[in-house]
Amino acid sequence: MSCAECGGETLAVPVPDELREYLPGGAAGATICRTCLAMGPTESPPESTPDLTILDDAMPSDAAAAVPMVLLLGLLDSLALHRQEITALLERVERAGTDPLLVVDRLAESYGDDAHVDLARRRHQLEQLL
Repeated sequence: MSCAECGGETLAVPVPDELREYLPGGAAGATICRTCLAMGPTESPPESTPDLTILDDAMPSDAAAAVPMVLLLGLLDSLALHRQEITALLERVERAGTDPLLVVDRLAESYGDDAHVDLARRRHQLEQLL
C-alpha cells in the first residue's frame, strides 16, 4: 500500500481494541509511511505487530509503546484538533517505559523535512502538553 501523502511505502500495524478510539475511522489497524511517517487506517492489518524499529532505531521495539507511538505520530498534523488523544497517547507511551519526546526528537533528526509534519516544532508543543 502506498502513502496518500507522499506515495511512499507504508507499513501496516494492528491496533488493539483499547487503542482504536485514537485511530480516525475506527479501522482495525493503521499504516505508517516509511518515508514521511504519515498515518492512515487499514482494514487488513497483520495479525502481529511488525518490528517498528524498521522505521528508525528511535521507535520502541515493544509493541505496548510502539503502537501508541505510531498513532501519536499520525495525529501530530493537528494538535488543536487531537489534543486530548495526543495527551492520552503520550501518557500511554510513557507508562510503557518509553520517552515519547525523545522518540520525536530522534525522528525529527532522522526524517527532517521528509516528515509529514515539522517534528522539531511539534516536539516543543508536545512538551507543553505533558
